[in-house]
Amino acid sequence: MQQKQVRTLKYDFKAIERKWQQRWESEALYRAPQIPSRDKFYMLVMFAYPSGDIHMGHFRNYIVGDAVARYQMMLGKDVLHPFGWDAFGLPAERAAIQRKLHPAQWTYKNIEVSRNTLKKTGISFDWNREIISCSPEYYKWTQWMFVQLFRKGLAYQKTGWVNWCPEDKTVLANEQVVNGACERCHTPVEKKELKQWYFKITDYADRLIDDLDRLPRWPENVKQMQREWIGRSYGAEIDFTIKGTGEKLPIFTTRPDTVFGVTYMALAPESPLVERLDMTSEYRDKVEKYRNEVLLRSEIERASATGDKDGVFTGQYAINPFSGEEVQLWVADYVLAHYGTGAVMAVPAHDSRDFLFAKKYNIPMKIVIHPDNQTALDPIEMTDAFTEYGVMVNSGIFDGSIGEEAIKKVTAYAAEKGFGREKKNYKLRDWLISRQRYWGAPIPIIHCPKCGQVAVPEDDLPVLLPEVENYLPKGHSPLADVKEFISVNCPQCGGKAERDSDTMDTFVCSSWYYLRYLDPGNEKEPFSRETAMRWMPIDKYIGGITHATGHLIYFRFFQKFLKDIGWVQDDEPARELFNHGMVMDPKGEVMSKSKGNVISPIDVMDERGIDIARLGMFFLAPAEKAVSWSEDVLTGVEKFVINRFYPLVGAYRGSNPNLKQYFKLSGLDDYSRSIYIKLNQTIKRVSEDYERLQYNTAISALMELTRDFDSDRIKDDQFNDYIIKKAILLMAPMAPHLAEEMWHECGETGSIFRAEWPRYDDSAVHFDTVKIAVQVNGKVRSEIELRRDASETEAVDAAMSDPRVRDFLDGKSILKKIYIPNRLVNLVVK
Repeated sequence: MQQKQVRTLKYDFKAIERKWQQRWESEALYRAPQIPSRDKFYMLVMFAYPSGDIHMGHFRNYIVGDAVARYQMMLGKDVLHPFGWDAFGLPAERAAIQRKLHPAQWTYKNIEVSRNTLKKTGISFDWNREIISCSPEYYKWTQWMFVQLFRKGLAYQKTGWVNWCPEDKTVLANEQVVNGACERCHTPVEKKELKQWYFKITDYADRLIDDLDRLPRWPENVKQMQREWIGRSYGAEIDFTIKGTGEKLPIFTTRPDTVFGVTYMALAPESPLVERLDMTSEYRDKVEKYRNEVLLRSEIERASATGDKDGVFTGQYAINPFSGEEVQLWVADYVLAHYGTGAVMAVPAHDSRDFLFAKKYNIPMKIVIHPDNQTALDPIEMTDAFTEYGVMVNSGIFDGSIGEEAIKKVTAYAAEKGFGREKKNYKLRDWLISRQRYWGAPIPIIHCPKCGQVAVPEDDLPVLLPEVENYLPKGHSPLADVKEFISVNCPQCGGKAERDSDTMDTFVCSSWYYLRYLDPGNEKEPFSRETAMRWMPIDKYIGGITHATGHLIYFRFFQKFLKDIGWVQDDEPARELFNHGMVMDPKGEVMSKSKGNVISPIDVMDERGIDIARLGMFFLAPAEKAVSWSEDVLTGVEKFVINRFYPLVGAYRGSNPNLKQYFKLSGLDDYSRSIYIKLNQTIKRVSEDYERLQYNTAISALMELTRDFDSDRIKDDQFNDYIIKKAILLMAPMAPHLAEEMWHECGETGSIFRAEWPRYDDSAVHFDTVKIAVQVNGKVRSEIELRRDASETEAVDAAMSDPRVRDFLDGKSILKKIYIPNRLVNLVVK
């Protein structure tokens, strides 16, 4: 055995970080193969808006993904861990306007700053696969995606009421309106009637809902948010008619069993039918005034189940096809044009919102559902609507029908008579992708007076975004004023035509970026089908829950479309989704560049080191929980690293142990046995923590291991060094520079991230020990410790090996061995 000497080493983090980052880059440690040759792992964090340097919120997100990638490398997998920039769109353009810079200048400057910061953190991104969505090499293929959707009838243009942000002077998708305001600038959103481009995402509504059940490793709250956003419901569509004109007024209802209780109809103020009603000038003036008032209200406010609802009578009536009765026709704020048919049948006695509306405007009520055959309702005495299922009454041939069966009967009758049908309805609307802004991918459509809308030929892509001096928003696209851009010849007839002047929503760029990472240098196609087949799906996708009903629906839609046209083989883009927790400032506010409360990781890294900053962030809380950043946490982990963990290399004895071997507990002395058990319990615990991204408890486990480890009490050099090296391996994904340095200080030459992840010794983990009495001829002579449920042979051998028992066995014959599991061994001797 070598003489035990402990070396004193200084933790010079700056030199260590610089050395290993250079070495990792020179060895191309993070370079993923084009086609994986081993088990693969595609680790993806959402790419970043380059609106400034990264802050502690980004830092947390990226180091979580980095720890996952490094852990998977050590499990022996080919790991793809790319990064890029979501560089088009309003955030970058707005920031550029504030600074009086061109968006391209501002964007690329920020990318350079943020890239340098990220490289300084040592995160294991494969920078050879970097993508920038505002580069022509990228948006060429975004435009290609548009063309494919257009050819399949899934990209179309229509006139309709849209969300309009008066501050940004552009339209917004429904997903970009939060509480009635623009999600970016928080300006109250208005309604405008404009001609815009849409993607027909509603064609995929059922698949988007049904396939959520095939994603067991997505958070349930995200899946529920998507189910509610898509909002599938089942019911019937019934055709009422306008009195006098006979025009059909279809409505969707989930409660056709209440149809005989309809006493008024309500139209959305935006409904085109309102314009067609044959109203007198008196009523038309009232309706027009009311309509203008309502369009200033947010949809959230209008659709809310609470709050006062109002409307105006049109002086017109509709005919109930079941009863032939005339019912009043109103325009009401709580009806939305894009939900269902933009009209509802109102049943005040059996719908709470209709009840309040009818009470307010003295509209009659008619009871058509009783709770049961013995209980009758009186509309005069009712304080709220009866909304439960019950027995149909006052409903002609359907009287006595109950609940679900009643719904089926009413729907079947409507279908038989030709004025109704079964119907599925969705809250999801088609995705509005037009933007009247400069900084985006131009829509690759040419408008020809003769040929109509013509897609730009694929060989002519990309349609380059022209360089302009005046890109400020004007209420229409700035590109419309660039004649050399707009004027073009039609690719079909050769005649004079015009390009579309709008640009695409930046969410289009981010709906397929994960596929471009697979083949970023491909100039002939967006990506290789073979490469996609081998690397997809994403194994772990990390990002914020704020994208639940936006990007996380859009990229699922794109994936399904691309499968339909033969470009990918998987229905879903990501096998697992992980939502990281937000990082708050010391006051409890979410860190955000727009709030001006961001904290840069640079200062922390310069002062304490990258790995101390990483460990501090990891130690604050589980990765999915929100945290309030405080540098106080760094003190504890810094002491742990400097005083306990890094000094482990000073206790290394240079024995080069076999890390694949296990030790027999019976061959170890008491201390060695206890620390060996502790090591294997730590390996099991830390491995499970890495799988669950619970890095705070992984650090705690390593703190406990190093606390209990005492090299001076270990006699065997190989056993001593075995414990040290295993501990370093366990730390590596969380503190890569520290672990790599220690690994090489212990005599290794290859990267620790090409070493094999530790596997625990099952025999040293899955047991509980018990102390049992050892009797000789019925008298207790000693006590031994065994694993619970040890066999009789193990127990008797251990008892006979005990020095205190052997004194009573010398010179005697053993007549009988009695073993009561987990309690005692009794040796009968003579």
